[in-house]
Amino acid sequence: MELYEKIVNGEEKIALVGLGYVGMPIAVEFAKKVKVIGFDLNKEKIELYKKGVDPTNEVGDEVIKNTTLEFTSDERKLKEAKFYIVAVPTPVNQDKTPDLSPVEGASRTVGRNITKGSVVVFESTVYPGVTENICVPIIEKESGLKCGIDFKIGYSPERINPGDKVHTLSNIRKIVSGMDEESLETIKKVYDLVIQVGTYPVSNIKTAEAIKVVENSQRDINIAFMNELAMVFDRMGIDSNEVVDGMNTKWNALGFRPGLVGGHCIGVDPYYFTYEAEKLGYHSQIVLAGRKVNDGMGEFVADAAIKQLIVSGKAVRDSKVVIFGLTFKENCPDIRNSKVEDIINRLREYEIKPVVVDPLADSKEAYKEYGVELTDIKDINNADCVILAVGHKEFKELSTNDIDKMFVSTNNNKEKVIVDVKGILDKKEIDSLGYRYWRL
Repeated sequence: MELYEKIVNGEEKIALVGLGYVGMPIAVEFAKKVKVIGFDLNKEKIELYKKGVDPTNEVGDEVIKNTTLEFTSDERKLKEAKFYIVAVPTPVNQDKTPDLSPVEGASRTVGRNITKGSVVVFESTVYPGVTENICVPIIEKESGLKCGIDFKIGYSPERINPGDKVHTLSNIRKIVSGMDEESLETIKKVYDLVIQVGTYPVSNIKTAEAIKVVENSQRDINIAFMNELAMVFDRMGIDSNEVVDGMNTKWNALGFRPGLVGGHCIGVDPYYFTYEAEKLGYHSQIVLAGRKVNDGMGEFVADAAIKQLIVSGKAVRDSKVVIFGLTFKENCPDIRNSKVEDIINRLREYEIKPVVVDPLADSKEAYKEYGVELTDIKDINNADCVILAVGHKEFKELSTNDIDKMFVSTNNNKEKVIVDVKGILDKKEIDSLGYRYWRL
């Protein structure tokens, strides 16, 4: 009996290595169909899952409470599985080179516990060649097994959009690949259990790896183009959002808007692509240029806020600036690689100590990662400048009156600076009330 049939019949288990924003939704979906072990090194996170708490907000507490998924931080439980899915983060180092330590660590963990006849599928974003040239040798060394003989390998890039409740795992077509026809067939069948819209098999693992880094690099470049236009339009006195609204009336407009580009995918993946390209003797001209533009947007927003404070007659150094949002995107608690940090650091250069509000972010993580102590929105008052950096629904629900109460009491709204990075406020209304309003 082949592995797929044994999994479906409950004779073999699937193991998820890494239960974060990507691994958890996959594990939960598979657990609806087959037996699944969910492993993560973070014991604190595992305990939360066992209590029915979803710190990622991706599937929700109710789903976690009712799942049959077996949570563990004991890697020895992985020996019970035969089909492994590795979904650990792949960040970059300070010098923008790939940090493969999480995926290497996961490979060692799998290698110590894998048994003959297993299939290992990596979902972590990597440059072409990592799965076969780096991960496989580690698994072979730790296990004493031979890839292609004792176990098979594959790659299926994650496409989950954190915080997105419309484009979810089951309705996003999944790229799948294997080291040979047999492994590809097994991997495809297994993923087809949970991917309602079907899988898309490609000829080899390197192609699948390339698809992931290219699709995110393409998005990064498109946003960089809009960000560059926004910076130019700011000098021209043109509202970039109005330009985009007009442009989007054409059938072939792409719909991208300017903004902060962070997170663990779009803000990182292009560097994986350019890293491998440079190793092969090609220096990226477009991808790195886009990254440079997007990496500078935090400082651009902060400088815009400073300029508006000066024009409003405020003493910059003594100004109270409140930043709404710390996560890398709206309606998501993930603060990794958030470009709001660049706004904070730039303001600190002017000796401003910004107050940060984010109802979704974890306060301990915020302090550990960025040295930021989060403040409850109810405690905000006497602000000179409010920067709406992230479009959480909680912020979109704020009325003009709610925002006004957060400012220093004055009859002159021109002294109240609003910097709207996401364009979530009604520009006509804000302008009619006389606020000093700037948006990206």
